[in-house]
Amino acid sequence: MIGCDGGGTGCRLVIADVAGRVLAQGAGGPANVTSDFDGAVASLNTALAQAAAQLALTPADILAGVAHFGLAGVQSPQDSARIAAAFPFLRINVTEDRLIAVAGALGTADGVLIGLGTGTIIAAQRGGQSLRIGGWGLALSDDASGAWLGRLVLQRVLLAQDGMEPFTPLTDAVFSRFDRDPRGLVGFASTARPADYARFAPDVIAAAGAGDAVGLALMQQGAAYLARALTVLRFAPSEILCLTGGVGPHYAPYLPVAAQKAVIAPKGQAVDGALELAMGLTAQG
Repeated sequence: MIGCDGGGTGCRLVIADVAGRVLAQGAGGPANVTSDFDGAVASLNTALAQAAAQLALTPADILAGVAHFGLAGVQSPQDSARIAAAFPFLRINVTEDRLIAVAGALGTADGVLIGLGTGTIIAAQRGGQSLRIGGWGLALSDDASGAWLGRLVLQRVLLAQDGMEPFTPLTDAVFSRFDRDPRGLVGFASTARPADYARFAPDVIAAAGAGDAVGLALMQQGAAYLARALTVLRFAPSEILCLTGGVGPHYAPYLPVAAQKAVIAPKGQAVDGALELAMGLTAQG
């Protein structure tokens, strides 16, 4: 049994026996099939090879397994088919990462998941049915994500450089990483992928915690988007709310009080959800 969680920053993969006991695990780089398909395949192969090596399994051994891959950027059956063709297991199901994130965090329980890492996953699960908000990629979506925070702080740096607003400790420190040269910042942005922008998210989060005006403004802007999403999903205070990912939990203090009180720890991680769904494939025969 193989379960894999592939996101914009990195991927995790586990190999388990038919009872679901994890026997080995591996990790690789970014696995967003939209922003870099070939890179995603390479990252997945790295993670798979690491896990297989721990069990002294051959490629043929691995391909005799049953797998579920939940990957960022999977938007169509064609995306799923391309990944499945690259990994011809005995049986494989390839979905977007939202599905495994919900399965890992909520299990079969009703509730809402806000999973924020490089990208954004916002989904409600009720009675086995799922509703989603956003998650369409950084170019047009992924508000409140790590990549979104990184891109916005770079915009604020340029505003300060142009005299449109004062520098703050956050924007000054970020600008210093480009030797205070706006051309260097613009050059970075011309080729930057979501994972590149997301590297600035920890700076924003830390600065907000220290009271930096720009850091606070960006976290509050992201939280306002999340609050609107909760309203659209008809979130009720009696429901459970899980905040996951490298960025998600940091939004808790900025959410409405009712939402803060509903937050609970997730049942498991996205890779756990992927493994559970792989086991479901076996149960189907």
